[in-house]
Amino acid sequence: MNKQKKISIFIIVAIIIVAALIGFNYNHDKGKTLFTASFLDVFDTKTDIVGYSDSKQEFSQQVEKIKEKLVYYNNLYDIYNDYDNINNIKTINDNAGIKPVKVDTQIINLLKYCKDIYQKTDKQVNVAMGSVLSIWHDYREEGSENPDNAKLPPMEELMEASKHTNIDDIIIDEANSTVYLKDPEMSLDVGSIGKGYAVQRVVEYAKEIGITDMLISVGGNVCAIGQKDDGSKWRLGIQNPDLESEETYSKKVEIKDACIVTSGDYQRYYTVDNVKYCHIIDPDTLMPANYFSSVSIITKDSGLADALSTSVYNMPFEEGLEFINNFDGVEAMWIFEDGSIKYSDNFEQYVVE
Repeated sequence: MNKQKKISIFIIVAIIIVAALIGFNYNHDKGKTLFTASFLDVFDTKTDIVGYSDSKQEFSQQVEKIKEKLVYYNNLYDIYNDYDNINNIKTINDNAGIKPVKVDTQIINLLKYCKDIYQKTDKQVNVAMGSVLSIWHDYREEGSENPDNAKLPPMEELMEASKHTNIDDIIIDEANSTVYLKDPEMSLDVGSIGKGYAVQRVVEYAKEIGITDMLISVGGNVCAIGQKDDGSKWRLGIQNPDLESEETYSKKVEIKDACIVTSGDYQRYYTVDNVKYCHIIDPDTLMPANYFSSVSIITKDSGLADALSTSVYNMPFEEGLEFINNFDGVEAMWIFEDGSIKYSDNFEQYVVE
């Protein structure tokens, strides 16, 4: 990703931490001290971490451990880059139709989860869609760099690529810890779920090492561990998709021991003939969905939230609402192109003024 796009993602994240970032080193009358940290070099986006510790040194050590884990998952789930002594998703793609690739257990676990999610989302989240998504990626990159010559991929090319997206052609051998893509024209793209899944694993790791009150935001995948030191919930602002509006946030929500993920059309997109085409591709039409400006999901699991925000973004509202209501402990908020907002049955319990 080029420097300009990295800067754009740095500035415009799907969900921005509001109340937690009141100030660095803020002291409560009772309890620990609030610290913040940010870095840019993981999952090609900005990471914000906010938490309470007894000292800056302790917090820095916690952040370093969390970053180390994020880097570990970033390298494993990367589809674009090679890393020394690591077989990652790119390695699997490079060996499609050639041979099984021995991989880390965390890749096996991710792909098993992806196959399960494929069924749970009515086939709306398919990590075997890489052949289609790579075409859109290339046209979007070219269109972003040369707006005057921006074009849509030919449907014939997309249809041909879609013949190589059968998720059953991902052969997982747990006993030997290998993954093999039976179709030589297939490629994996875990962008719809990999980051959320990784963030959830990192949250679980953070709890294992004794962290009890922290907020972790990785490019809009936000997870709250516990609550704030004063006993209140973490308060977050959901980005207004209308970036020209004076209102930065469409809504503010409060969460505790939960995650919130947003999928939207205002971060990664390009324009062809004055029409905006975002990066979220509907597997049924092979085209970017255009029902909403954004969909936000609140639930306990960041991986599930990531997958559901993508799948619901590709559904008309009534269909998406029925779909969400089939999941226990999951709530959704839809923002439409005209700025109007609709909620699932219990989302408003999280909304604050």
